Amino acid sequence: MLRFSHLILALLAAASPLATVCAQTAGVSIPAWIDEGNCRQAPKFDATINGKPAPVTSQLGPGTDQMILLVVDFTGDISLVEAAKQALTQEISKLNSNTWVGLMRDQDGLHVLADPSPNRQPLLNAIQALASIGKPGLFESVTPALALADNILRKSPVRMAVLYITDSNIYNYREDYTNPVINSSDPHDLSHIFPDALIQDEIARLADEENELEAPLFVVHLNYRSDTLNLSYQNGLMTLANDTGGKGQVCRSVGEIPDDIATAFARIAHEWRLDLGVPPKFHGNAQIRLTAPCGGEDARLSWRVRLRPKEG
Repeated sequence: MLRFSHLILALLAAASPLATVCAQTAGVSIPAWIDEGNCRQAPKFDATINGKPAPVTSQLGPGTDQMILLVVDFTGDISLVEAAKQALTQEISKLNSNTWVGLMRDQDGLHVLADPSPNRQPLLNAIQALASIGKPGLFESVTPALALADNILRKSPVRMAVLYITDSNIYNYREDYTNPVINSSDPHDLSHIFPDALIQDEIARLADEENELEAPLFVVHLNYRSDTLNLSYQNGLMTLANDTGGKGQVCRSVGEIPDDIATAFARIAHEWRLDLGVPPKFHGNAQIRLTAPCGGEDARLSWRVRLRPKEG
């Protein structure tokens, strides 16, 4: 089996974060969840893409093989980081043996700290050794992390998820996203009106990149901040996660960290992977709709609603 660290190095060495994604495909994979329904056995999902039937060629449900790419972005309060490390240790120890977790940190690029393996101890040791140092790296690393997950997803019959645990502050990035006022005496200077414009531009750029990448993104932000720019930043992270079918959460206190991390792992564990056929020569964005009969009526589902498939 190709070592995870070798795979990520190959990805990061590419000219583009998307360059190592497999060749164009006639199908897409989306994550989905059964949020409510009396499903005593696996339901048969039905799908449409832009209103046209899309065959569900394969479905993998909870309990099947899964890989989680865990990315840590620790830069600040040690008490928050310690709470997160303890929560991660507890949740990972509960996982099924066929759920493998790889650990990376993202300061100054993605770095592998522990390869995915059925042996949990190296992973748990690496988590306990994590330090809270460096600059935030989420903006720079999220596309390569999702591209790596996408690469694995397209080549292997496993469920995938990328989970970021971060305490990042928008003011601490190496790049300045504060959109400083250029002319304080000019009432028409748009930086007065849109102080978070640079943040919004970056979120929009990342959202466009992730639109072709199929793995769901989960984000747990450990440190809620209420100033205008950090609110925009935190909301942007939630948007990035939601757009992939994943979920974002922001902890408002140390006490919320264990519950929010447990919620993320529970959501990941209950993920379905659905492979859908796409009409040939399909172009543009796909609007996806799912239904699934469950106990005599349609289950309440959530799933990735939009993506941009590769051409068949």
